Amino acid sequence: MRVANATVFPSTFGFTARPISILNMSHAQAWWEAAFLGLIQGLTEFLPVSSSAHLRIIGPMLPSGGDPGAAFTAITQLGTEAAVLIYFRHDLVRILLAWWRSLTQPEWRRNADARMGWLILVGTLPIVVLGLLFKDAIETHLRNLYITATMLIVFGIILGLADRFSARQRHLNQLTWGHGLLFGFAQALALIPGVSRSGGTITAGLLMGYTREAAARYSFLLAIPAVTASGFYQLYRSWEHGSPIAPGPTALATLVAFVVGYGVIVWFLRLVSTRSYMPFVIYRLALGVLVLALLAAGILSPT
Repeated sequence: MRVANATVFPSTFGFTARPISILNMSHAQAWWEAAFLGLIQGLTEFLPVSSSAHLRIIGPMLPSGGDPGAAFTAITQLGTEAAVLIYFRHDLVRILLAWWRSLTQPEWRRNADARMGWLILVGTLPIVVLGLLFKDAIETHLRNLYITATMLIVFGIILGLADRFSARQRHLNQLTWGHGLLFGFAQALALIPGVSRSGGTITAGLLMGYTREAAARYSFLLAIPAVTASGFYQLYRSWEHGSPIAPGPTALATLVAFVVGYGVIVWFLRLVSTRSYMPFVIYRLALGVLVLALLAAGILSPT
């Protein structure tokens, strides 16, 4: 952590919009703020409510008073993705081994696990390409809170309609190449805070007729390459720019996100097998309206 007259936390990630500047905050306060942001990340990453939107909304309300930034969001997601890796470790090992064999043994290309490996790679392409093409906008203009609030409301309505009218008959063993790509484009929409990566992919899955559990499980698997690569890229870029990451608070936020995120995975997969997404839809709508009201009242700044 860099210390002078002020302690800087997520601003060291190289984010170009107004960073969190922890002026007049004690060392302990900086750690507590990091832990709280990690808690929010862990609670919201896997739910269809947009973790990036929550960090963007809550950041200005904290003592440091700024936007945590796209880079901070990406790095703390390493903690939640570690939870995915551990929870799905048996599935992932099986998929990876089958995919590797399919590279040299043609008969393995018809294997269901090998096919899933290829589908995950195909579904990752849209977010990689669009993330690189619109990197500057993602880190600046698209973090406007008016956009965030609008996306919470609009995609909340779409999720509600999809959950209400979806046939919910397809399972993951029926996933096609075209559907895998559509899942990928839905995931790429989450580059805009407020859309929600899990919410976008789950909504797409429901619209294509997949069961709630199938859409949720594929959403978790599809996120692994993109989210992990994004987090490590932001780590690399922060060092490349000569801005050292505050190692203690950052590690704490990531650890908290991991522990809380693992619990959320267990709970969420049990929930979606028997319940609808309507509580999340109502929450998204309420949060979006609240943010718009706070913006109109001048309590929150859009940028």
